[in-house]
Amino acid sequence: MKTIVTDIGMLATPQGKGPRKGPEQGNIQILKDAWVLMEDGVIAQVGAGPAPAADEVIDAHGALVTPGLVDAHTHLIFGGWRQNELGLKLHGKTYLEIQNAGGGIQSTTNATRAATEEELTQKAAKALDEMLHFGVTTMEAKSGYGLATQHELKALRVIQNLNDRHPMDIVATFMGAHLVPAEYKADRGAYIRLVCEEMMPKVKEQGIARFCDVFCEADTFTVEESRQVLEAGLKYGLRPKIHADEIEAIGGSQLAGEIGAISAEHLIVCPPEGIASMARGGVVACLLPATSFYLGATFAPARDMINAGVPVAMASDFNPGSCPCLNLQFVINLGCLKYKLTPEEVLTAVTLNAACAIDMADKAGSLEPGKQGDLVIWDAPDLDYICYRMGSNLSKTVIKKGVVVVG
Repeated sequence: MKTIVTDIGMLATPQGKGPRKGPEQGNIQILKDAWVLMEDGVIAQVGAGPAPAADEVIDAHGALVTPGLVDAHTHLIFGGWRQNELGLKLHGKTYLEIQNAGGGIQSTTNATRAATEEELTQKAAKALDEMLHFGVTTMEAKSGYGLATQHELKALRVIQNLNDRHPMDIVATFMGAHLVPAEYKADRGAYIRLVCEEMMPKVKEQGIARFCDVFCEADTFTVEESRQVLEAGLKYGLRPKIHADEIEAIGGSQLAGEIGAISAEHLIVCPPEGIASMARGGVVACLLPATSFYLGATFAPARDMINAGVPVAMASDFNPGSCPCLNLQFVINLGCLKYKLTPEEVLTAVTLNAACAIDMADKAGSLEPGKQGDLVIWDAPDLDYICYRMGSNLSKTVIKKGVVVVG
């Protein structure tokens, strides 16, 4: 089955299967009067001018076409919401103060434990549908709100089930080390042993995650505890990721480089030595500007990272506490307005570099032969327009593996 997208006014895409860093982050291919030919869901040719014949023709009507967006950091699986914390934040309570008073991650853990697998599946599927309408075709989802073996495995099974039945490609990350749950507060070591010696072997045995993440932060997991968790994950074939430097720079970004993490996430207060370590270790910096916006926090030093040769990705951080937002188009706006990245750098951040951060760049993140036919036709004439406009969903048609799934 040959499908062609024709009459593309502007095709904008990064290229390659590896992360773009430094000046390369802004080097993208721009084609005018372009077309994309797909065969059995895989891109066969990309070109400009007269289009070849195909069984099915999708007319872009002169609009912008980009790769499907990639959301490389979400906490998709959770019970309940936390709208009750909004008032606390407005009255000056900090993220850690709310968490230490029994709110935050622990309250979501209680709700997630109480939810059935089917309830979690239905809730997450609704979010996935919304993401798809915003132009996201590939994404990562973390566990981390179960914080007990049966509930962490439950969350990862939900992710696996959704990946099997939803058009979206979903990559799973095990994050049992999201917080020390209330019942282990008096014995942190016992919980870390539970994560490393009981949860991880079962995750490996069931084949339900590709990565291991840890929240390296003051009042959460120390650098040495984080190292212990990530090294155990490597033993079980789980590639390391790390939540680092979100609130305090305690050394998480340095650890990311030392351990060769595929990505380090947040990095709001990342110091120069952390940036240097990530550059040496080949780490993708996965930045989450909507979280900074929601928390009223500073914004990660994205330009410093690019100047230092660290590839920058951007993601939503969709979660019920610090970022109840799943709109990657808003992240695109913030990338330009707050990180001062160019539209070309931003496009790479939410496509190819994001795909590299979840080891999916062989299939997703760019429009070139051999990759999946994942495209967005935008209600926009050019790339600048989708970075410039705010508050409207400009994704008009979403194509996943050569099939129109939205529009």
